[in-house]
Amino acid sequence: MPETSRRGLLFGTAAVSAGVLLTACTSNEPKEAAATDTGPVASDDKPGKAVTIGFAGPQADHGWLNAINDQAKSRAKKYSDVTLDITEGSNDIAAQIGQVETLINKKVDVLVILPADGKALTQVGLKAMRAGIPVINLDRIFSNPQAFRAYIGGDNYGMGVSAGNYIGQKLKGKKDAKVIELAGIDGLELTQQRSKGFDDALKNYPNIKKVARQAADFTVESGQAKMAQLLQAQSSFDALWNHDDDQGVGALRAIQQAGRDDFLMVGGAGAKAAMDAIKADNSVLKATVLYPPTMAASAIDLARTLGQSKGISGLAELEIPAQVTLYSAVVDKDNVDQYLPTGFR
Repeated sequence: MPETSRRGLLFGTAAVSAGVLLTACTSNEPKEAAATDTGPVASDDKPGKAVTIGFAGPQADHGWLNAINDQAKSRAKKYSDVTLDITEGSNDIAAQIGQVETLINKKVDVLVILPADGKALTQVGLKAMRAGIPVINLDRIFSNPQAFRAYIGGDNYGMGVSAGNYIGQKLKGKKDAKVIELAGIDGLELTQQRSKGFDDALKNYPNIKKVARQAADFTVESGQAKMAQLLQAQSSFDALWNHDDDQGVGALRAIQQAGRDDFLMVGGAGAKAAMDAIKADNSVLKATVLYPPTMAASAIDLARTLGQSKGISGLAELEIPAQVTLYSAVVDKDNVDQYLPTGFR
């Protein structure tokens, strides 16, 4: 994720649902103040102005992306004043641009867009904003901040930092420790940011050296193939960081087939299968770093808030923030029960 995104506000972990962020004013607030307030009021769950939210995302060909769609749909159903107009989803840039333009022509009140490619969808984001339709840019950021009213997404650099520090703490007493990395798609900036964060965190642990890295493709098959290559090349190491829990399913298969259990593994994203394995504590997988799909539910909350011209309770500002960056928490056996409800399939 770009540097500008990491400087967004930190709003806690995936366990903190969007509802917590956008709660109503508490009952102990003076009634007189509520009566004399001017400007936007805090968002709450009480029905208000009807809002039609257009939602455009990429094709749900990955567990995390499927969870994004599910989170958006289920959150919208929570509100009787929200109508969600969701597109089919496409990884074809031209097709997604066309879907967004259709939503613009429908004159939806607010747009939530998770672009297949942030740079390529920037112009259609600008088009929506110029048409008076505020845009919530979800996860993959547009190249021009004028293309969105608010951005919400995960912290890819922070994922790497969290993974590096967790592994660093586990290996801090081991001399000449070795770690390897199973990355995602190298052509994506998010992969580069995750690797940079990991490398930066490891600089705090001079006893640890990264000895190998392979890039996979966020699929079970690629994870298995690339992990097998790493295992063949590295007869001994102490820890593995895998960027993605979906490809981690394949990585674990390769590890089991090789009969290896001499290292610890940290995953990424927060899949339910990974959390179940962490809870069972019967494999090398000991932790996963969250990249919570609950951001889609939060995007719906923010879109509703924008559509109703409200602010967020608990903040002094009358308007919603320009950027919200979710925290990359580490889930291990000590806190897995807390996070299990957020795990995606």
